[in-house]
Amino acid sequence: MGSRHLARSMVLQSLYEWDFYGKNPQNLDRIVEKNIKEFGSDLKEDDFIKKLTSGVKEHLNHLDKIIEKTAPEWPIDQISMVDRNVLRIGLFELLYADKKEVPPKVAINEAIELAKAFGGESSGRFVNGVLGTVYKQLQEKEKREKNA
Repeated sequence: MGSRHLARSMVLQSLYEWDFYGKNPQNLDRIVEKNIKEFGSDLKEDDFIKKLTSGVKEHLNHLDKIIEKTAPEWPIDQISMVDRNVLRIGLFELLYADKKEVPPKVAINEAIELAKAFGGESSGRFVNGVLGTVYKQLQEKEKREKNA
């Protein structure tokens, strides 16, 4: 398993814990530091972990609105906590990450793998459907802008 994949697993664990305890903005950094110290002391991806978690926190409302719009039959609070946070990570990377560092298909694939590893039986398909839809919309938007 690659170090970035392990780092994303730690991001998921941190976001899950943060979400579970009410998403207090002051607690996320403490949770991330604790998890890095406890589970990732050999991992050399501290900056990546912190960038991803702080990015999700910073864009949380926008990410959740996209999830709600893309999966309207699933209100955000009815999506399992694992799936919800996997989607937040995947969407953040899809929308805000440097595309050279994390190509869109890598962001989607990594999110699907996290969902399969930590979520329920249909989590991988659900995450794939939501992120795939957003990716198609992004491609269509880029195509329209290019032709305009």
